[in-house]
Amino acid sequence: MIAAPIVGLAIGSFLNVVIHRLPRMMEAEWRAQCAELEGREPPQAGRYNLLVPRSHCPACNKPLRAMDNIPVVSYLMLRGKCAFCGARISPRYPIVEALTAVLSSLVAWRFGWGAAGALALVLLWALIALTFIDADTTFLPDDLTLPLLWLGLIANLWSTFAPLQEAVIGAIAGYLILWSIYWLFKLATGKEGMGYGDFKLLAALGAWLGWKMLLPIILLSSIVGAVVGIVLIALARRGRDIPIPFGPYLAAAGFIVLLYGNAIASRFLPF
Repeated sequence: MIAAPIVGLAIGSFLNVVIHRLPRMMEAEWRAQCAELEGREPPQAGRYNLLVPRSHCPACNKPLRAMDNIPVVSYLMLRGKCAFCGARISPRYPIVEALTAVLSSLVAWRFGWGAAGALALVLLWALIALTFIDADTTFLPDDLTLPLLWLGLIANLWSTFAPLQEAVIGAIAGYLILWSIYWLFKLATGKEGMGYGDFKLLAALGAWLGWKMLLPIILLSSIVGAVVGIVLIALARRGRDIPIPFGPYLAAAGFIVLLYGNAIASRFLPF
């Protein structure tokens, strides 16, 4: 079990890169596509992906040294500041790393170091990335949600988390449930209540956990989302008309159900 938090810290460091760079990579791709459709030359830019350029300080652009890139430890040693220019480093980086380490340890304890444990870790890491990307951009990228959906179906070819039939039905029902709610809300109010990325994320969770776990996921995410939304409005930190991303609550509920879904269903949903 000692390996789990160490692996989690390393993966958390990589997830910080994904969270920061993937939306920007997709935005650059969209701009290039728009330019092509309009008959313009696409904007010229240097290579930018998950590996290039090297991690660097956003203030002075100096590449980070190896000693400055140790998860959590480097942040504490540098007291949250760049080693070169002293600019403040967001505490979000060590938070993501520590969170990934703690939750990875929990998954390893729950599933062990077999195929189920490895797959559950992949699901966890994808959910963490989606949570923070959605919190930053109110966008759940297809580059993560769609592969996650297919991987869930592949994992359940061997009934790893749910029988394959339940997984297929879960993927279909997960998408259609939120799609239906979206259109009912839009027809009733003329407004869009959520994005298509939420449909795909719930479909992915249905593919991983099966259709029987959809109701606990929806109930948990709705309760937590409603409470957080009310608190933010009450504290005047967010206006009523400002959208609150639903992806983080779906992801959190999906992770809880991954670990304790059967117990939750049998206790609170005996039918």
